[in-house]
Amino acid sequence: MKVSECMTTDVKIADPSRSIQDAAKLMDKNDCGSLPVGEGDRLVGMITDRDIVIRAVAAGLPPDTPIRDVMTKEVRYCFENDDIEDVAENMGGIQMRRLPVLNSKKRT
Repeated sequence: MKVSECMTTDVKIADPSRSIQDAAKLMDKNDCGSLPVGEGDRLVGMITDRDIVIRAVAAGLPPDTPIRDVMTKEVRYCFENDDIEDVAENMGGIQMRRLPVLNSKKRT
């Protein structure tokens, strides 16, 4: 089975210039704890609810702090045509619960 056969397709992508408050609202609206961050069709990072709490709230940053200031810039990802068993094994090895899925041109 390929990743494309079981991945979530209606994913919301956060703009790195938007605020962490906007990201939190988007997570709440979509009942998710993480968002890919993209500029155009390029994946530039990931932001999680934990990033907001640890890197922003705990550090005393205001709600209008740009997402790019607290997002994770080093992103692990997989491709839509990867075999799901290989991806699952890799995720277990790197202890990741979620991976963004890119097409063969490394685009969202």
